[in-house]
Amino acid sequence: MDSVAESSKNRKRLREEEEQQQQQQEEIEAEETSSTDQTLSLVDSLTFSDTMVAVRIMRAQFPHIDKVSIQPFILHSQLYSSVKDRTQVDRELESLRREKVLRVFKLNTGQDDHAIMFLDDYLIQVDRAVKRMEEKKLRNLEVFEWFKTQVIDNKQDPSIEHQELCLLLSHGGKVKDEHISLLINAGLLTRQLIDPNMYWFAIPNIGSVLKGLSQGRKELLSLLNRQRYKEMMLAPLEKKRLRLSLLDMRFHLRDLIGSGHLKTVNTPTGLLVRMRFSCLNLSAANFLSGLYSADDMDDAGCLLPQSLPREQHKAEPSRHSFRAFWQTN
Repeated sequence: MDSVAESSKNRKRLREEEEQQQQQQEEIEAEETSSTDQTLSLVDSLTFSDTMVAVRIMRAQFPHIDKVSIQPFILHSQLYSSVKDRTQVDRELESLRREKVLRVFKLNTGQDDHAIMFLDDYLIQVDRAVKRMEEKKLRNLEVFEWFKTQVIDNKQDPSIEHQELCLLLSHGGKVKDEHISLLINAGLLTRQLIDPNMYWFAIPNIGSVLKGLSQGRKELLSLLNRQRYKEMMLAPLEKKRLRLSLLDMRFHLRDLIGSGHLKTVNTPTGLLVRMRFSCLNLSAANFLSGLYSADDMDDAGCLLPQSLPREQHKAEPSRHSFRAFWQTN
């Protein structure tokens, strides 16, 4: 009876500590967004002068997700949409990573996606994962402290080799296979499929968000593809809600613009978002009379880079339809 009561008290204490951390985090975000950054429309906050400014603003604008406890993160592609010089983005991002301000993570989406998270936010996410494992009363939990003090602090790369991981952990104590399994089960590491001796550093509890990321991309591209000219004004588009993603429209727009699936065009009435030619889905590609097949498409329904252009066309669309097609793209 006493053990049940003690367990209940421990759970209550953990919840209170997590709520306190969340409240402190919200206060920090409120300070960062005191100049109404969080309420700015994407029309007013699409481009930034440097990478750090872009990261801070997009962190403040990260959507609040009720169902998942996840700290804000930014996609690499989103920085490309917001800072014109991509070389500058890569250079400044690398500098911030080496200075231990940010961490970069390879995402398990099946595409070349990378997430960027402030180190402080990542450590909060790690602590939450550790608490969940502690509640299960597992053994060998000391590995999480070794991971924080020896691995995270000394390894800034997105991946780590098995031998190097064990070497760093051994500075805390004797490493066993169970320790590595605990780190994987807690969501702190994922094995690389190509090389089982390599691990990606991972963001715990991000699985459902990644599923929504992929589905939201497809939903947004499908929405634009149903428009007559495959385009829509940015202001009303930003206000639309996505059914299949926990992330908001602004998050997905920045992602798809930065990855090249969408482009923006200045018009007298405002900023226009338009699908690129290489991002028409298969039904739209059939407009070109069967030039492309399903093998030429990625998971988002977009033509793969190697598929465009083709040296030999299976069919030539009429001159009138060809001109009309390119006027809308």
